Amino acid sequence: MSFFKTAAIFSNSCVLQRNKVIDIFGTTTLPAIIKVELSKGGKVISANESWFSEGKWCVSLPKMDAQTGLELKIIGVSGDKTHSFSFTDVAVGEVWLCGGQSNMEFELQNCTVGPDALAEAADPNVRFYYTQKKAWLDDDFYASEAKTAWQKWDSDGKKAWSAVGFFFAKKLASDLGITVGLIGCNWGGTSASAWMSEDRLASDSDLKSYLDEQEAATRGISEEDQIKAYNDYLVRAAEWDKRAQKVWAVNPTIDWEELQQQIGKNEYPGPKACNNPYRPSGLYKCMLQRIMPYTMKGVLWYQGESDDHKPAMYRKLLTRMIENWRTDWHDPSLPFVVVQLPGHRNKNDPDFKHWPLIRQAQAEVCSSVSNVYLACALDLGAYNDIHPKFKKCIADRMESIVLCKMYRQIAENTGFLNDNDFTGIISPVLESALICKDKIIIQCENASAGFEICTDNDRMDHYISMEKHQGRNLSKSEIENWTGFEIAGSDGNFVPAKVVFDGSKIHLSSPDIKYPKEARYSWFNYSPIVVYGKKNHLPLAPFWFK
Repeated sequence: MSFFKTAAIFSNSCVLQRNKVIDIFGTTTLPAIIKVELSKGGKVISANESWFSEGKWCVSLPKMDAQTGLELKIIGVSGDKTHSFSFTDVAVGEVWLCGGQSNMEFELQNCTVGPDALAEAADPNVRFYYTQKKAWLDDDFYASEAKTAWQKWDSDGKKAWSAVGFFFAKKLASDLGITVGLIGCNWGGTSASAWMSEDRLASDSDLKSYLDEQEAATRGISEEDQIKAYNDYLVRAAEWDKRAQKVWAVNPTIDWEELQQQIGKNEYPGPKACNNPYRPSGLYKCMLQRIMPYTMKGVLWYQGESDDHKPAMYRKLLTRMIENWRTDWHDPSLPFVVVQLPGHRNKNDPDFKHWPLIRQAQAEVCSSVSNVYLACALDLGAYNDIHPKFKKCIADRMESIVLCKMYRQIAENTGFLNDNDFTGIISPVLESALICKDKIIIQCENASAGFEICTDNDRMDHYISMEKHQGRNLSKSEIENWTGFEIAGSDGNFVPAKVVFDGSKIHLSSPDIKYPKEARYSWFNYSPIVVYGKKNHLPLAPFWFK
């Protein structure tokens, strides 16, 4: 057995980040000199070495241009002991991490155009590494991690790649003409707190509540008993899933409440325990740290659904998470592209209006933290389904953003971007608001061509049905004049607003409110979406001005 190892993310066909110092890292059980070489055609083109004591090691290689067909060799020398690892078919290109929960995890084979993409024979020049999904550092964890490896298009595993990540990378690889590597590091149902260090959570009095709740629930319970309790839950959950599949096969539209009445209560997410993947900092330890600090271009982040129980805290949570990652990657400007949550509401639920708070928090983070960009997905939600299947749309929007924000020369050379005009590729967003006597004037960015109103009959039908289920019947006028804009006076009671579009400005007023103080747009968990930028047909991002 070798006295030193490389991190599992280094394997044949791995993709290294171009034009940045490349960190190669691992662990050693003995003091050793670690040498790293990159060669092509048998000729060493880049090399470096350093001495390390026991523990972690990291050797950096200088910046390189994009290329393929490389061999990565790591040699460890400790006294009279020498061992080496060699990886072939290595590429230098662009590396992006696909982070978040189930909508980022959503597999290529399950999205609307996934089967067509998988049927294509041409290699899209995309490679994928999936950080193993294990939430406890036991012996099996390390044994199975050692079997992980980068996959190429000829791998049968491609059907399980992140759909959002794949379509993003495929388009980016085509636009840039280089290899794009994706690192899947996501887990359905997770809070952003699962992806942060304990120290970072504990350092903030508000965020510490995530740790406090976990500690209170497990106080006095041994680690052994916690592990057993969660493992027992997994057995029951698997049995419940089998029963549910049988019911769904007969009645695929059955209500969740009725399903549980038939087969028993669903216990998700299981007991709070030291091996529960949804615990705070759990996946930070078991997934994120396992690939840190692999050199990469940026992060694609699709998450927030599972933090809707604390929506007022999400701005701080996401901001601190970004700071946490940037510190750990030694990259204070590491880019993040954040998917703003789409419309979602279970058909039998009232509109809790907590998802608008998450969307607002996402927008505020993107406007206040440098190198964080918002990809509006407001119009891409699916009725009564938290997992919309048309992932290519949001992937294309994310790729357009990074092409113009991070690969500007390519965008300009191809005519994709002219000067500083982002009107064609980024959703209109609130820039400023002015209270002017009896109206509020909204000024929007990315809307130089103005706005257009479109019909949204399907979502309107859904919305009418959901509201009727809650005992509220929409009036004919409300349906026919729907825009999603509302204003309120000093009492904070919102009413639908009369809307006048004036280029990139939007004038809002109401005969019922003489002196408006607040304005908001699309402040619903799920509703018709009718306001789009005229040039790009991208939805106006929701906002609340107060």
